[in-house]
Amino acid sequence: MDDQQDDRSLGQLFGDLSRQLGTLVSKEIQLAKTEITTRVTTVGRDAAMIGAGGALAYAALLMALIAVGLLLIQLGITPWLAFLLVAIIVGAIAAVLIMRGRDELQKTDLAPTKTIETLKEDAEWAKEQVK
Repeated sequence: MDDQQDDRSLGQLFGDLSRQLGTLVSKEIQLAKTEITTRVTTVGRDAAMIGAGGALAYAALLMALIAVGLLLIQLGITPWLAFLLVAIIVGAIAAVLIMRGRDELQKTDLAPTKTIETLKEDAEWAKEQVK
């Protein structure tokens, strides 16, 4: 076994340790920033694709509704009445969806309950340590 003696003082060893720890923390932060930047870029691109897909789906829905209106006209309904019927039906569906979504949203509790609970536990622990 190699018996090498380190001639540095305790103060120098702690100084070296402090510098190395600082470098390590800095490198870890740099790695985290790089990783998060990469992920955010990917998520942004994916979100843009979802947005474009949503816009195209909306255009397809509008075309389908026009087709339904034209079909009703072909079945002998007056054009203004055919499109009014389509608008009323789609409006009713939209109202039901909005009301259900609003009701479910009102039931949602956005408070971070687990975090609040652990913070309370930490506060209790800290109080016990002070006693």
